[in-house]
Amino acid sequence: MNSYWSDAWRLLRIPFSLFLMPIFWFALSAAPDISPWKAVAVFLILHLLVYPASNGYNSYYDRDEGSIGGLKHPPKVTESLYWLVLTFDVLAVVLSAFLSWFFAAMVLLYLLVSKAYSYEGIRLKKYPILSTIVVVVFQGAFTFAMVQKGMNVPEATILSTNNLLLALVSSLFLCGSYPLTQVYQHEEDSRRGDQTLSLKLGLWGTFLFAAGSLLIATALLFYTYWRRDENWHSLFFLIGTGPVLFVFTQWLLKVRRNPSAANFENTMRMNKVSSLSMSFSFGLILLWQLWKN
Repeated sequence: MNSYWSDAWRLLRIPFSLFLMPIFWFALSAAPDISPWKAVAVFLILHLLVYPASNGYNSYYDRDEGSIGGLKHPPKVTESLYWLVLTFDVLAVVLSAFLSWFFAAMVLLYLLVSKAYSYEGIRLKKYPILSTIVVVVFQGAFTFAMVQKGMNVPEATILSTNNLLLALVSSLFLCGSYPLTQVYQHEEDSRRGDQTLSLKLGLWGTFLFAAGSLLIATALLFYTYWRRDENWHSLFFLIGTGPVLFVFTQWLLKVRRNPSAANFENTMRMNKVSSLSMSFSFGLILLWQLWKN
């Protein structure tokens, strides 16, 4: 019995949830005023409850036998995982309500959509374009706004043109990185009948699509920083994300020479470097903002 619960905890993949940190720091760096305790509360709710619950639910229905994000050798799925996911769902919504009912409603909607992505009766994952749109919108722009709402940023600020442009940037970054997380799962996705975007694009097409999306996202980010008179932020972003460009280019050339380089290890390396670098960039911007004020 203990091993069942231990395996269930592993399938929540809490460390893997930290790969989604950049959206939090991005939303934080764009907010005019920050409440430290609310920022900490939002971070913990999202990264220790919401994202792990989504990961666990996805594993419950996928029952992967091969490597998945954060786990090279995932354990067997049991009913313990389902009840653990449900517990995390309830805790996430209840704790969110202490910040605001609107924030709690956004958290609930996020959890429901993430379940529709995997649930066998709906399984958005089977539809490459629809699933990609859902992921990049909800893990990107929606989460960007959700973080700011949790910190009680005024609605007028959240819905301002410049802030919405930054929210769009977050979705474009997700649009570039999301297909890359699927490149090593082509065989297993095909076996399950899940037509992922990466599978449709093919290996080389996935890398070209990712490069194009990330380039557009960066251009729009710099344009929005210019509109906000925050040109220093563009410099901080370039400094912080230099390793991402290096690792991505290196990986792309490896895959060009040998398609087997599109494996679990290289995908996780790309995820780690991208997440840490972007979090560092937006962290620098946040510190700059605090220092100026």
